[in-house]
Amino acid sequence: MLRERTMKEFFLSDCAQNENQIITSTFVVVSKQVKPKKSGDPYLALTLGDRCGHIEAKMWDNVEDAIGAFDQEDFIKIKGLINKYNNRFQITIHKIRKLGDSEVDFGYYLPKTTKDIGELWRTLAGFVASFRDPHLKALVQAFMADPDIAEAYRTAPAAKSLHHAYIGGLLDHVVSLCRSCDLMCRNYPSINRDLLLTGAFFHDIGKIHELGYNRAFTYTTRGQLLGHMIIELEMLQAKIAQVPGFPDSFKTLIEHLIISHHGQYEFGSPKLPMFPEALMLHYLDDLDSKMESMRAHFEKEIGSEAAWAGYNPSLGRPLLNTAKFLANKPEIEQKEETAGTSELEISKEKTGSNPVTTDSLFKS
Repeated sequence: MLRERTMKEFFLSDCAQNENQIITSTFVVVSKQVKPKKSGDPYLALTLGDRCGHIEAKMWDNVEDAIGAFDQEDFIKIKGLINKYNNRFQITIHKIRKLGDSEVDFGYYLPKTTKDIGELWRTLAGFVASFRDPHLKALVQAFMADPDIAEAYRTAPAAKSLHHAYIGGLLDHVVSLCRSCDLMCRNYPSINRDLLLTGAFFHDIGKIHELGYNRAFTYTTRGQLLGHMIIELEMLQAKIAQVPGFPDSFKTLIEHLIISHHGQYEFGSPKLPMFPEALMLHYLDDLDSKMESMRAHFEKEIGSEAAWAGYNPSLGRPLLNTAKFLANKPEIEQKEETAGTSELEISKEKTGSNPVTTDSLFKS
């Protein structure tokens, strides 16, 4: 028997208004672990998500039937208590039920850019329209005119989890990157602006095939086996064949922009950036990715007034929210500084040494 779609009236952005209250709502299961209590009995440790973010959840009682009732990436309906632990919201689950696909409105669960997709697309088209080189302009416009590519480019995330991990994230990231490229070209007039912006357009376009984003953000089989750079080279080769007289020299330079944009061998680049536009693309892409990771990290601290936002694994350090830090009174600042130090000490205890920046996990 098919159930009707379940309306979702509570989102994770509503935690502060519902602190210490019982809520009933639906979520996607981001992660699921069965752990032992001190007594040896099992409990469920979950990370739940909706389009507003993630939250940790625990089910302590009557878990035997719930353990096998759902899996990671399933959708569930829960009843539980919203409270704070270590200054972060969590849910203590009392009841839980798996949802059928017919009950799910997928738009509730995948985060989406708050920006206007149409406006972002017009901004990108405006950058391309400003190209002086007719060959590069024709190539990029051929991609933008392809309805399948255009639809996917406007929808895809830029990464699975680390940066711009939301519907529309790829387009948001590329437009932001184009703005940075445009500004830097004014400071470095020897840079070929058209070539640099072409690299910005193509550097992550393979994400439209590398990542799946129906139930959750995952890697496709092709994406897992090939990666976005190989996919991009294939896409480039196919489309260049449709642009009459496209110069081989530009083709080689664009291919190098694609395969070198991660910047280091250990970050997945087969080649290091070997000309100015490639080097600039790498650093500006890396900067945009890291700044978005920090923004998203602060945003996930739902309802927290603490200036220290906890340890960021991809950046390998605890992060300080300067706006909250500067807004706090001096006596509170000292407490926050202590909290930040404790985060660092925790990371040392886990690794046995100073935390190492895992930039290789972060590359876009």
